[in-house]
Amino acid sequence: MFKFVKGHMESIDGVGIYPLVSLLIFFIFFVVLFWWVITAKKDYINKVSNLPLEKDDELDNSKPLQNN
Repeated sequence: MFKFVKGHMESIDGVGIYPLVSLLIFFIFFVVLFWWVITAKKDYINKVSNLPLEKDDELDNSKPLQNN
């Protein structure tokens, strides 16, 4: 199966740039993600990590639900 795809891909001019571009996108995404994790405020991380543990009556219910 792979040799059929490889044969067709070799006939395309400039196909060698696609693996490089995909590697750069992958690398840049994870560098940015790592930077965000390192620089994120600890209060925000704690607040978001505790969201699944909060009960319904502890949530911020400042806006009442609107019934249509």
